[in-house]
Amino acid sequence: MSTPFYVSPEQLMKDRADFVRKNIARVGSVAVLNYDGGILLVAENRSRVLHKISELYDRLGFAAAGRYNEFENLRQAGVRLADTRGYLYDRRDVSALGLANAYAQLLGNIFSEQGGKPYEAELVIAEVGDRAEQDQIYRVMYDGSVVDAHGYVVIGGAAEAVSSALEESYQENAGLGAVLRIAVAALGENGTESREIDPGLLEVAVLDRDRKQPRKFRRILGSHLAALLEDEPGADAAALVENGDAAEAAPAEAAPSPAAAADGEEELDTNSLIDEALDEGDGDDETSGED
Repeated sequence: MSTPFYVSPEQLMKDRADFVRKNIARVGSVAVLNYDGGILLVAENRSRVLHKISELYDRLGFAAAGRYNEFENLRQAGVRLADTRGYLYDRRDVSALGLANAYAQLLGNIFSEQGGKPYEAELVIAEVGDRAEQDQIYRVMYDGSVVDAHGYVVIGGAAEAVSSALEESYQENAGLGAVLRIAVAALGENGTESREIDPGLLEVAVLDRDRKQPRKFRRILGSHLAALLEDEPGADAAALVENGDAAEAAPAEAAPSPAAAADGEEELDTNSLIDEALDEGDGDDETSGED
């Protein structure tokens, strides 16, 4: 009987880490940053349906880089864990730190398991607090390592080059538009040259601490995103305004005609539609999660 080929544990872990890093380096980067009203999540994403940025729970956001099917499984597992914990105990007991620890244990076990392939995924779990000092951002590595970040964190392909660019340009307590433009410019760095990212390739969302609803996650799309990138006056407030507030503030004659809506000239506020559907289904359970 032949003798099994021996590989030292150190070499085995190094080979697995090199394998994961090489594959993650091929994908676009994701940046998560603090701004004066909460937490901004920005990703370079060529797909319009396969999201790198999502909501986990009321105050929690999820960002990932790597192999989509693997980090999507992790996202779904996190949503189930958060829902279960919030249902059994209290919605305020669901925290970014608790989910980051759960992800760290899972990824660590997968990475060290012999005979299996490690997950090609890096995660960021973010939680917005009532005050800026209560915000939490955790980076969970493919091997189960957890790092708490302050100000900003970058995962994905050119993470080192993007982080270096943010180190020079990031400003604390800056407005949403300013931080978004800084993040987009940094995501265009790859270590050797700068490039301009097309707005159509951006996936952007915020955890807005001033949002009236318990659910703080909101995607920034279409004309709102374009206005922020162009630094138009009032773009920050317009991107975060609730649909109901906008309807009350707008004069009656400004309402679009049925013909214009049929032609697709009016943008559909997906965030508000989702919020209304969930509010009707959750009832009192959702309001009990307010701090």
